[in-house]
Amino acid sequence: MRSGHEYWACILGDMMLSSRFLMGRHREDLSEIELTALEQAADSVTTYGAREELVHHGTEINHSMLLVEGFVCRYMDGLEGDRQLVALHVPGDFVDLHGFPLRRLDHDIASLIEVKVANYPHPVLSKLIIDHPNLGRMLWFSTLLDAAMHREWIFRLGRLGASGRVAHFFAEIGRRLQMVGLSDGCNFPLPLHQSDLAEACGITAVHANRVLRELRERNIVTFKGGHVNVTDIRALHSIAEFDDGYLYPSAH
Repeated sequence: MRSGHEYWACILGDMMLSSRFLMGRHREDLSEIELTALEQAADSVTTYGAREELVHHGTEINHSMLLVEGFVCRYMDGLEGDRQLVALHVPGDFVDLHGFPLRRLDHDIASLIEVKVANYPHPVLSKLIIDHPNLGRMLWFSTLLDAAMHREWIFRLGRLGASGRVAHFFAEIGRRLQMVGLSDGCNFPLPLHQSDLAEACGITAVHANRVLRELRERNIVTFKGGHVNVTDIRALHSIAEFDDGYLYPSAH
């Protein structure tokens, strides 16, 4: 099996940096002129190593990053050092577009594997929005998608049991990767440790291990070596109470 970095390098090839922005989520509402303007607005590309901090909470930021390759997480640390993953980003996501108006973030952002990001200076984004109002609306739309996912994560943590939380997490990531052409929804790379999965689902690592064993023994999903294989998508969605409406997929 390929490493996470080799997988993404093979898939992406020579694609444009912004090729996956809003793919499967109304990218068709952007004109070729707007897509070209977005592509050309990136002033540089940065590669970060695995488990490397991209943004530290409270630090003033002057650019936003579009994730081109790999996985990035948002997280917060409790006073006793316990970490809570509050979001996971896949290629095509703007990682910190919120920092454009806020100028700083109230959480940390880190890579899970080696990642590549395209950098958009905030003055350039300001001009982009003025010159292309519809593109500005779609950038706003992308931040509203983040907000919708945050609400769903709150529901997952507050109303679902441990099995439902893990199942929902797998269902969501599989669907999002499917939208950007990186999965069929059932087989996809997910370079998380079991402790990361536990932190995303608000359970202990021991409990996460128990849930994964249960889902595997029921022949619903397996998670091994940083790869997810869903063998019964209907059962997974049922346990997760999953409906992809909050992801606002395109109609076609």
